[in-house]
Amino acid sequence: MDLQLTDRVAVVTGASKGIGLAITEAFAREGARVVAGSRSVTPELAALQEKYPVSAVPGDLSSADGPQTLVRSAVDEHGRVDILVNGLGAATPRPSFLDIDDGEWRRIFDLTLFSAVRASRAALPHLLESGGGSIVNISSVNARLPMPMVVDYSAAKAALASLTKSLSEEFAPRGVRVNAIAPGPVRTPFWTAPGGFADATAAEAGTTAQEAMDVVVPRGMGISTGRVTEASEVAYLTLFLASPLAGNITGAEFTIDGGQIKTL
Repeated sequence: MDLQLTDRVAVVTGASKGIGLAITEAFAREGARVVAGSRSVTPELAALQEKYPVSAVPGDLSSADGPQTLVRSAVDEHGRVDILVNGLGAATPRPSFLDIDDGEWRRIFDLTLFSAVRASRAALPHLLESGGGSIVNISSVNARLPMPMVVDYSAAKAALASLTKSLSEEFAPRGVRVNAIAPGPVRTPFWTAPGGFADATAAEAGTTAQEAMDVVVPRGMGISTGRVTEASEVAYLTLFLASPLAGNITGAEFTIDGGQIKTL
């Protein structure tokens, strides 16, 4: 299936690893020109630059001017922006709400919510100038399935879901579609890195991180398919939503969680 993404200019935040890296690679494979924003250029992102039309732009996307600098880089290089994917986010597992001070709340919101606010504000004039385009926000099932160990992250993702609806309502009549994807657990460094959620789950269950990801997490979280989602699966859904084939889809949130959420 031709997703009609050849030569489209896509800006992706949080592109150096995990879901953001998978999205960057998927767009590049489809022939899009990708401007990838992240704090640093990982070896994996550098490898994509060597194979595809990917431009890596290092910078602090949690800062006030980081997202604007990223979007400006895309416009300077390609003359326009057609797609924005807000993939940046961060969470740190903690024992209790009482362990999270104001500084941590601000850090998580700057990374997870305000990076998307600022990137959208920077990109929208260019999307409108091009006659329309697409914004895809990578949210989380935690927006509606809060977990005490990531209460700040859950709150930030809930706000991102609301932002998606609001932007869709304002800009759909002008040709810009805004949608969100809400993954459940995904096999990425977000979970698998040392000290991440897999380690925390393994410590509680008295097992290994690998066993936690393969058995404990799917079983404990009621994932109907019996496995966590792969980053590439989130990427494929992102490509479809960003493509002209999804031309009348806006203001929607698509859950990809293996059936974890049981409610309507």
